[in-house]
Amino acid sequence: MRLVGRLTGWFRGRSLRSRLAVLTAAAVAVAIAVVAVACWLIVRNTLYGQVQQSLKDADPPGAPNQSRVLCDTSAAAALAKAATAPEGRLPFHQNKYDNQFVIADGTVCFPPQSNKIIQHTDADLTASTGKPVYRKGSYADGSPAMVRIWGGATTIDGQSAVLLTALPTQDVEDSLRSLALLMASVAGLGVIGAGVTGRIVARSALKPVDQLTDAVEHIARTEEVGTTIPVNGQDEIARLSTSFNSMSTALANSRERQTRLIADAGHELRTPLTSLRTNVDLLIRSDAQGRALPPETRARMLGNMKAQMQELTLLIGDLLQLSRPDTPNPEAVRAVVPFHETVGRALERGRLRGPSLVFDTDVRPWYVHGDPAALERAVINLLDNAVKYSPPAGTIDVRLQGGRLTVRDRGPGIPAEELPYVFDRFWRSPSSRQLPGSGLGLSIVAQTVQDTGGQVSLGPAPDGGAGTQAVVVLPGQPEEPR
Repeated sequence: MRLVGRLTGWFRGRSLRSRLAVLTAAAVAVAIAVVAVACWLIVRNTLYGQVQQSLKDADPPGAPNQSRVLCDTSAAAALAKAATAPEGRLPFHQNKYDNQFVIADGTVCFPPQSNKIIQHTDADLTASTGKPVYRKGSYADGSPAMVRIWGGATTIDGQSAVLLTALPTQDVEDSLRSLALLMASVAGLGVIGAGVTGRIVARSALKPVDQLTDAVEHIARTEEVGTTIPVNGQDEIARLSTSFNSMSTALANSRERQTRLIADAGHELRTPLTSLRTNVDLLIRSDAQGRALPPETRARMLGNMKAQMQELTLLIGDLLQLSRPDTPNPEAVRAVVPFHETVGRALERGRLRGPSLVFDTDVRPWYVHGDPAALERAVINLLDNAVKYSPPAGTIDVRLQGGRLTVRDRGPGIPAEELPYVFDRFWRSPSSRQLPGSGLGLSIVAQTVQDTGGQVSLGPAPDGGAGTQAVVVLPGQPEEPR
């Protein structure tokens, strides 16, 4: 267990490329080992099967009166007699096999011209009669052999004898040993080759990961977001690269929007702050010099300062509204909002801001899931926009039907070339820059509608007449959910 733990720790401490190479080599080694062992076993069984088949073809035991054998209580002594005896008409020596008789009392007999002693065991003496038994054995000199045991089918001097017939298997053993050595060498070369190949394949397969790592390290070192890496193929690495490129691009866009927001906010804040500072300096200078300003001038300056403070307050509120993320926050407070009531409250405030205007309304029930305060702010911004650009005594149409809110004024309209920019932060039409506003109202509308899961658009009046129509579509239902 300790060794396994050390190996596991070593393996986890390696790089991904090294681990892939090791795993590849290990998998190939296991596969080669399984194939090599299977081949070796098949070859061994085949070769020993051939030897056993040869023993099956050997002469069966002969009748005792047809056999002349030389016996002794010692196998070595009996073999010495048989080695010098003249060859007789013995069926046992008419083939290529080594034969040997063993009697129950321990007497060993050999046919003439025999030259090998077959090692026998006590189990050989109890072999069944009429059916041969095969086993691996050896000669007295230790060389291997395949032995056929045929018990009880032969008698010598009236005693039942067991016939041992053997074939040497040294050539088979040598062949198997050579085959094992060859397979081990091939397996070793295969494992080494697999390790090298695995290293090459891992390096090639992990090249996008290296590029991804370099890109991440570059971003961490330089803080230059927006760096991308090439994407090849459609595998998991390609998906990872694509996701990283998307994330990097999103970060770059977010930083660009943040930078632009800060720059635009600074530009918008500079004008009222400069005017405030000028007016405050004039008031301080007049008091310091003891030269009081005319009451009318002083009242006008204080009125301007109040208007500029209100403009600053409105601008800061808009900036706080836009400081939220562009994507919806799942943890934000989202409730069932009676959107028709929200539109009704916004209409009341719109009538106060445009007392000379006519509001033609048709508001029907619609319930949505969203932030009540943000939705009301968005509708008020749409109505403020319509009030701002409507001519005196003009008409503003407000419709809410089936989750589709339309706000249409009779103002000068928006040129077609400016429509793509109306929802950009701080963007203001060149023809309306003299009017009050920060250029953030429609941006807030777009963000709120997006957070609620809806869509917003702004375009010319649908009937071809004067004015502009804003359309907001929000998902919901005409009845309050239960």
